[in-house]
Amino acid sequence: MPRYALKIEYNGAPFSGWQRQKEETTVQGEVEAALAKLEPRAHTIAAAGRTDAGVHALGQVAHADMEQNWTPFRLSEALNYHLRDHPIAIVACVEVNEAWHARFTALERHYLFRLLSRRAPAVHDKGLVWQVKNKLDINAMREGAAHLIGKHDFTTFRSTICQAESPVKTLDEITITEHPVAAGIEYHFHLRARSFLHNQVRSVVGTLERVGAGSWTPSDVTTALAARNRAACGPVCPPQGLYLKHVLYPENPFA
Repeated sequence: MPRYALKIEYNGAPFSGWQRQKEETTVQGEVEAALAKLEPRAHTIAAAGRTDAGVHALGQVAHADMEQNWTPFRLSEALNYHLRDHPIAIVACVEVNEAWHARFTALERHYLFRLLSRRAPAVHDKGLVWQVKNKLDINAMREGAAHLIGKHDFTTFRSTICQAESPVKTLDEITITEHPVAAGIEYHFHLRARSFLHNQVRSVVGTLERVGAGSWTPSDVTTALAARNRAACGPVCPPQGLYLKHVLYPENPFA
């Protein structure tokens, strides 16, 4: 069966996450339903990462096995036609070999979190950023983030319902940049790792926001990490500012 890699962009607001669920609208469920319009049968696609409810994607990657030989252009166009009523788009499609796997072949996942700091409500980006009204100290947030780089037990920064076998992960990068906007500043948090725990990114950003606001010191992040206790974490920020931005493979299938 020919296998196709799909790069998928979506607005996560109307979905109960990526993963297919009974009686819930999910991104995986809608893409599989679109595939069934092309080849009427049950379809199961695999993705690089399972984003939570309300989380967006700029570069989610999945693979689908088809019975017919489709040209990638025709397959992506047909899928986008059947997905037209949903905020989901197939932005790239290529044929890959049967050993290639969207999840297991991946080397890294890159996430972006957008945090808007301003008093006036977000208008054009409503639902696409997490907005706070207080000013933030980017240098303090960067100092706090530095304590999280490397291999650690991230029990403090993972959900209590996380199904990962181990809380030990290696966080390769947290880069924080600021971008002036009308009447405020938007902060971008770029996080990179081979894999992440459930709610890890939102827990990290929520904690660093408290550092930026002055409620925590940068060294409090180290204390929280060492506690290995979920209760020591800062507030978990909402999902609307989070994006699965990019998935790295040994060779870029979409090059």
